[in-house]
Amino acid sequence: KTGTTFNIIRTGTLLVESGLNPVLLEARNRVGGRTYTVQNKETKWVDLGGAYIGPTQNRILRIAKQYGVKTYKVNEESSLVHYVKGKSHAFKGPFPPVWNPLAYMDYNNLWRTMDKMGMEIPKEAPWRAPHAEEWDKMTMQQLFDKICWTRAARRFATLFVNVNVTSEPYEVSALWFLWYVKQCGGTMRIFSTSNGGQERKFAGGANQISEAMARELGDRVKLGGAVYSIDQTGDLVEVRTVNEEIYKCYIEDFTFVVTNILRICEIYARVLGSEEALHPVHYEEKNWCEEEYSGGCYTAYFPPGIMTQYGRVLRESVGRLYFAGTETATEWSGYMEGAVQAGERASREILCAMGKLHASQIWQPEPESLDVPARPFVITFWERNLPSVGGLLKFMGVSSFLALATAAGVVVYKKGLLPQS
Repeated sequence: KTGTTFNIIRTGTLLVESGLNPVLLEARNRVGGRTYTVQNKETKWVDLGGAYIGPTQNRILRIAKQYGVKTYKVNEESSLVHYVKGKSHAFKGPFPPVWNPLAYMDYNNLWRTMDKMGMEIPKEAPWRAPHAEEWDKMTMQQLFDKICWTRAARRFATLFVNVNVTSEPYEVSALWFLWYVKQCGGTMRIFSTSNGGQERKFAGGANQISEAMARELGDRVKLGGAVYSIDQTGDLVEVRTVNEEIYKCYIEDFTFVVTNILRICEIYARVLGSEEALHPVHYEEKNWCEEEYSGGCYTAYFPPGIMTQYGRVLRESVGRLYFAGTETATEWSGYMEGAVQAGERASREILCAMGKLHASQIWQPEPESLDVPARPFVITFWERNLPSVGGLLKFMGVSSFLALATAAGVVVYKKGLLPQS
């Protein structure tokens, strides 16, 4: 789940297809950026960077199919494990079940409220949302404090931010995070394995897609070419690299980054309740924070105030310099899908500036993948209509509510309505 060199490579392939002769400067000594597949005799292959894809990520699925890279489903037949307060709880589905009626109502209202707020946010211009200024001034922690009544819901809400953007709720803007979830399809789509963002992986690893595009581009791809200077004051753009190579033409360069750190075996053993996890066959680890051209994962996050002040200029070109980072995408930003969308959009902007494409053709919708179709998520009657804890407390009063909640809990439990669909 990450933006990668897919953007620069995909930009290059589209420009070549349009009859241009671009040069692609890659800072690292390999292509792939935030995707990185390690191959060895112990594992055959393992992704240490961006890996997961799923329904509605149609552009990256198209590119993969074009190069003959197949996908496979992540195993979700076995039970998942939710580890909290020193205990492991097995469950199936995207969210762990909640047996406390109050906590269940709180959970349900949390996801429902986040998706409802997200509906107000335009994917292409979140700063135009009716409550943009208000939401951008607060953090997700402050929003959770307003929405959540139970510690269980607050704890899982924090985990939801941790897992999706590797940050803490107090670090990120509410507007930015709500937009981030919305442009990935909502809380269920971004967090689910089956029918969600983590449904599949690439057989053989994600890096092979960038490598296939690089082979197609041939010697147009220059590795180890970290750019430190771009001068466009003259008639030509002059680009200088750290090894003192100079390129003069009409040229664009985009650089990418990522992170992914494994947890130690003791944690697996404790969570899974198995001594077997203490005796691994093989272990691979990569600290992306130590990479000069990475420094964090999965994507750049926005603290309060940034989206409304600077969001509108993220995709704007500066002279003859165009930007194609996954953070500039409007669908699955932060993922490989977002990187492909951004790369293709930037290449069309370049072609438009050169008079080879009309402006109306810059943004193009993507047909749904026939191989990985998206299914709608079923929202139950209870999920649509169950009141929030605060709403019912206000309506009925504390004492009568507690009695009702107890009775409702028994009914919900007996009817098996607790796990979210």
